[in-house]
Amino acid sequence: MEAKNNQLKSIWGKWWLPIRKWFYPVWLIYELSIRFYEYSEITYRFFISGDYIGELGLQLLAVFSGIATFVICTFFLTAPASFVLYKFFKANNLPDAQFEQKLKVYF
Repeated sequence: MEAKNNQLKSIWGKWWLPIRKWFYPVWLIYELSIRFYEYSEITYRFFISGDYIGELGLQLLAVFSGIATFVICTFFLTAPASFVLYKFFKANNLPDAQFEQKLKVYF
């Protein structure tokens, strides 16, 4: 039982262990926010280039679609992925999955 409950050591040293559980989720939030901002900007430009519902309606549709794209992607993709990543690095004992044990050592 004690053989399965050992703490894996990181190749970066002991100082990295408390930092990594916050670093990787924050990095993921940063990277995905930039990507989703680009998606929302592309959505905005797609709707603003059209000429089918007048100037004010077109502007409102473009702004709403851009904001909705960013919010939906952040809420349904970024938040759950960051939470799962945080929980992964916070867990001290891992299940019997060899892949998780090998992966956690490198991070």
